[in-house]
Amino acid sequence: MKLKFKNTPEQVELIKAMGSKRPEVSREASEAFAAFIGPVIQQVLSQADTASAVYSDVVYDEDDNPSYPLDLFFEQRNADNYISVVQQNIAGGLPSSQIAGANELKVATYRLDAAVSFLKKYARRGRLDVVSKAVERMAQEVLVKQERNAWAVILKALSEGKGTGSSNGAHIVNNIGSTETFQLDTLNAIITRMKRINKSFAGGTAAQVYSEGITDLYVSPEVKQDIRAFSYSPVGNNAAQSLPNGAKEDAYRGAGLANIFGINIIDLQELGVGQKYNTLYETFSDSAGLAAAVSEAGATTTTAFDDSSSHEVIVGVDASREALIRPVARNSESGATFSALPDDQFSQRADKTGFYGSVEEGRVCIDARVLVGAHLKRS
Repeated sequence: MKLKFKNTPEQVELIKAMGSKRPEVSREASEAFAAFIGPVIQQVLSQADTASAVYSDVVYDEDDNPSYPLDLFFEQRNADNYISVVQQNIAGGLPSSQIAGANELKVATYRLDAAVSFLKKYARRGRLDVVSKAVERMAQEVLVKQERNAWAVILKALSEGKGTGSSNGAHIVNNIGSTETFQLDTLNAIITRMKRINKSFAGGTAAQVYSEGITDLYVSPEVKQDIRAFSYSPVGNNAAQSLPNGAKEDAYRGAGLANIFGINIIDLQELGVGQKYNTLYETFSDSAGLAAAVSEAGATTTTAFDDSSSHEVIVGVDASREALIRPVARNSESGATFSALPDDQFSQRADKTGFYGSVEEGRVCIDARVLVGAHLKRS
């Protein structure tokens, strides 16, 4: 993420006015600058957030209590008409599974905020680079919190996915019997698993399935490495099996394949052996009791995901369905979802200025049938 303000006379004068030794001039300029950077940070957050591609925004007025009419989005699931929803009650908290009647869900939201400050002397000198870095830092601090909360809900819902059954782990393909690389067999099994968890409420073929299949597959850089190897190595359990020449050439020229079977392949630094999302998933899978493995053709089953230092998780998402939602508050005055204001904690003697900003949001999975995953053993 990199923010850079245009070096125009108007912006330079505004920055210099923020550093004025006259409190009324500095205050007025700071308020004008805060009103300017709020929408900028809002746009940056929406573009830099990896989870924004799978979450759908539901905007509500900041003084409202957001709710979601579940009965409009679910068919009859069982005799008791209950569904399981995963959400967080506080920022950074452990996502919890809530059993709700298929009528209306009250959504928990929380505020994510950040604050930055710098000496007024940099403003008086018109140092746009210093001011840009301060705003960039504020956006980064909010983004880190957003990402962690968003993926925590996804990983929790994945580990506790029951499909149309009653056991956790139904959304997982285990492929950790021996040290493995990512193969087309694994992806093929993931596609099959997605079909199986999208049965009708009666357990048969649905007239209109909830999910047609995953659109995006989130993997580690190591899995991307395995995919690049498709261009020069045999693929699959059979050494004689390989990709079509055209696909191998595309993988060679493009340093890997951007999509396979029409599924986008996206790598995240946070996934992979020893990485933070992998470790977080281990916590959730342990609490879900994933001792029983689920197998599909081409994926050997032996044990569950029990060691984030040698195993990794792959996450598939159907982003075409609005099952992952982000309720976000809209400021009644500005209409923006991110609000920035001058920080008034600094005295005249401190010769400092600063800003604080916040967004009120939540993260909710209302139907885990859009999620599927696989376990790989690396060592």
